[in-house]
Amino acid sequence: MSDAAESEPRAAPRLSVRARYIKDLSFENPNAPGSLRSEQNQPAINVDVDVDARALGNANHEVGLRITANATRGDTTLFVVELQYSGVFLIQNFPPERLESVCMIECPRIMFPFARRVIAETTRDGGFAPLLLDPINFAALYRQRRAEQEGTQADPNVPATVPD
Repeated sequence: MSDAAESEPRAAPRLSVRARYIKDLSFENPNAPGSLRSEQNQPAINVDVDVDARALGNANHEVGLRITANATRGDTTLFVVELQYSGVFLIQNFPPERLESVCMIECPRIMFPFARRVIAETTRDGGFAPLLLDPINFAALYRQRRAEQEGTQADPNVPATVPD
């Protein structure tokens, strides 16, 4: 590298939200009104989370956060809620090797509180107690998905950090 190249200041990394939106939302309450009666035992709730990203051009990326929650009591489905919450992010001046982790960790971390609110309001409006999702460790989710793609297992004892 030449002295001139070394003396040029590198532009600071920039991540900004251009838009965030509900791309798809579905709520099913298949056994209402019977499923709405108050019962002593809590329903079993299964939550699945997935993240995807795609380049839009001009340093813009669309990142999607898909959350699916199924509530059951015994063999009875109480509700199913599916949300595809997306955002457009301007991502500039990150090293190329960091771009994927920014899209798959930082962007969904920014969107999660908004998606959590949509899920809570939707389940409440459906006649149930609001479903308040626990915080999600997107770094651990990213490591797990990478390990699955590579055919290895993610070590749960390794802290959720992203390389600089």
